[in-house]
Amino acid sequence: MLDPVLTSPNLKLFADSNDTLNYKRDAGNYITQVFENQMPAIATGFFNVHMTKGIIIQPHWHTNVDELVFVISGEVLTSVFNPFTQKLMTYKLKPGQVSMLPKGWFHWILTLSDKAHILTIFDKPTPDIVYGSDFLRHIPKEILHIAYCVNEEDYAKAVAPLKETVILGPPPGCGKRDDHAPYVESIQRQPFDQPFPLNAQQPSPPSYYGYAPSPPSYPSYPYNYQQARMQQYGVSPSYSPYSQPPSFPPQASFSPPYAQPAPYAQPVTYSQQAHQQSPFFQPQPFQQLQYLYKTSPDPESVSSRGPESDTENGREGQ
Repeated sequence: MLDPVLTSPNLKLFADSNDTLNYKRDAGNYITQVFENQMPAIATGFFNVHMTKGIIIQPHWHTNVDELVFVISGEVLTSVFNPFTQKLMTYKLKPGQVSMLPKGWFHWILTLSDKAHILTIFDKPTPDIVYGSDFLRHIPKEILHIAYCVNEEDYAKAVAPLKETVILGPPPGCGKRDDHAPYVESIQRQPFDQPFPLNAQQPSPPSYYGYAPSPPSYPSYPYNYQQARMQQYGVSPSYSPYSQPPSFPPQASFSPPYAQPAPYAQPVTYSQQAHQQSPFFQPQPFQQLQYLYKTSPDPESVSSRGPESDTENGREGQ
C-alpha cells in the first residue's frame, strides 16, 4: 500500500529544526523541534536542545516511544531508572556518544559542561511525555500522606515553586544555580560510564515484583558438581539450562544394548530414561491383603476346615 504522504504532490522532505520553538527558559536554555507537524513524511522526530551548566531536563517518562540522546557538543549526564533492577543507570556523555532511554522508564538529563548541545531522538513522530513537575504539583498532599506518611504541610511547601510545567529546571526564582555547583562537580569526578555511587547502597528488588533475576555467569554449576554429573550420566544432563564448558565435551557412553545402536536409531537420552516406567511396588497395606488374591488354597486354612461336603461342592441332592 502506497504512503499517501509520499505520493502527495505537495511532498516536503526538508525542515529546519531551528524554526519551531518548543520551550524556552532563557537565552541560553531552549528547545526546538522537528516532528510530524514540521515534516509530515518523517517517521521519527527529535528535540534540538541547548543548555548551560546545571540546567536539567526534568525527570519525566514517555508512554509510547523510546528515546536516544546524542551529544553534539559539551557533556551531559543521563540517568534512567531501571524498573527490573530497581536501580539508576547513569552515564556521562561526550560529543558523539549516545544513551538510550527505554519507553516508560523514568529519566532525566543534567548538563555538566558550561554549554551543551544535544539531540533527543524518538522512534515515533508523536511522542507522549509525562512530566514529573506536573505529577508533583497535581497529586493531592493528602494522598501522599496516606500512601507514604509524608507530612502534608511540608510537601505543600516543597512543591510551592512549581507553578507550571517545568521542562528545563530548576524553575526561575528557585534560588541560585551556583548552589548546585558542588553536586555537579562531584558527579564529574566519578569514573565514566559507572553507576552513580548512591546506587551501591540500594537493596535488591523484593521478590514480589515478579521479575526473573539475571542468569548467573557461566559456568552455572561448580566444577566438582559438573564432573560428578558427567560421570554419573555419561553426558551432560538434558535439563541443564546453560551450555556446558568446552572442557567437558559430551562423551556419549551407553551400556548394552545401546553400545552399537542400529542405523538411524537414536540413543536413549537421560531425560527419556528418567521418564521410563519404573517397577511397581505395592505399598505395605496392600501387601498385608495379598492373601485375598491367591489362586491356590492355603494348606493351613484347608486343614482347619476339614473335608469338603457335597453341599459345598454343589452336589447336594444329586
